[in-house]
Amino acid sequence: MSNCPTWPCPNACTLAASSEWLSAWWPRTACPTRPPVGTCGATTASSSPGPPSRTGSRRLGGKKVDTLSTDYLDKALADFSGYLAIDEVYDDPFCILGVVDNRRYNRLTFRVLEDDPTQEHVRDFLTGFEAQLDRRGLKVCGITTDGSSLYPVVLKELWPAARHQLCEFHVIKEITKAVLHALATLRKELTAKFPKLPRGRPSEEQRPLARDARRQKQRVADLFENRHLFVRHQLSRAQRRQLLRLTRGQPRLRKLREIMDEVYRLFDRRCKSQTALKKLQRLRRRVRRFEQLGCALNKLKSPNLEKALEFLDDKLLGATSNAVERSNRRFRKAQKSIYCVRTKEHLEQRLALDMYREQRADKRASSLKTLHDARSRGADHP
Repeated sequence: MSNCPTWPCPNACTLAASSEWLSAWWPRTACPTRPPVGTCGATTASSSPGPPSRTGSRRLGGKKVDTLSTDYLDKALADFSGYLAIDEVYDDPFCILGVVDNRRYNRLTFRVLEDDPTQEHVRDFLTGFEAQLDRRGLKVCGITTDGSSLYPVVLKELWPAARHQLCEFHVIKEITKAVLHALATLRKELTAKFPKLPRGRPSEEQRPLARDARRQKQRVADLFENRHLFVRHQLSRAQRRQLLRLTRGQPRLRKLREIMDEVYRLFDRRCKSQTALKKLQRLRRRVRRFEQLGCALNKLKSPNLEKALEFLDDKLLGATSNAVERSNRRFRKAQKSIYCVRTKEHLEQRLALDMYREQRADKRASSLKTLHDARSRGADHP
């Protein structure tokens, strides 16, 4: 077979194939090529040949679900801390109840419900988990949940001696919303006091009034833009100066920030719950005097605020339920990329498989590190 004429090419030759005949059809390989030294580009045989496997041909999750209460739970409870975090996550139309070790961050058990949870669902779910703990001789010292009404009665029945802590984050979140709502109410009052001016260019007599109106509008706009300064936990020196400028001549705005500071002081671990409750009583009496704020700060009267101070008497009790919230975020992230998991059976299989993978993450990382170290030593010493 005749070859086409070749032309010089300034580019470097690229090894594109393992062939002994002249490759003149491609300008970058206009010369005989041969396979490089080593196993690069070669097909290696398997020591245990078998039939090819299709992706998804074996449902590993089905087997993992059956061993969650035995092998998995034995390893997860090997270093049980005694403190739990319980929460639910919704994936319409399902609800997943989950229990996590609040100090070790180990997922312990879950249950998938096909309708909205009730106290009976929670009681049945936690009763089975309590039996697993009793079988292993483990004791629960503290439990952290959000402000849901599903848990208090059931937890009091199953673990009467355990402390029940409401998540600090959820409680402060509700108070923050109330403070921002009160701030919005004050902004509306300031907006209603703007001087009324006729349409068109103001006359010479109306110019001072127009300047005053522009100044007040700019102040309200600054209050909206910097509203985070009224609820932020830590303020820098520049932010405090900015807040002082915004609240100049407005004592009610300054009181809002002072109330938020006192709320944050309630959750200081350096004091006990008895001291914090006294501070809370003084704060509630102080808020009662501000009739202008109306019912915007009624969240400070909620009994959930008192239940959120239980962690002050126990250094090991978690103030937040971040451990179980982290597992919920992991579930939501997985559901975003896999839209076919929409049955109860598939959800259980996927959750079980993911829990096993997370449990073995440390061993996988250790194995990979050992392999990389061995390969790097082999490359340095051929």
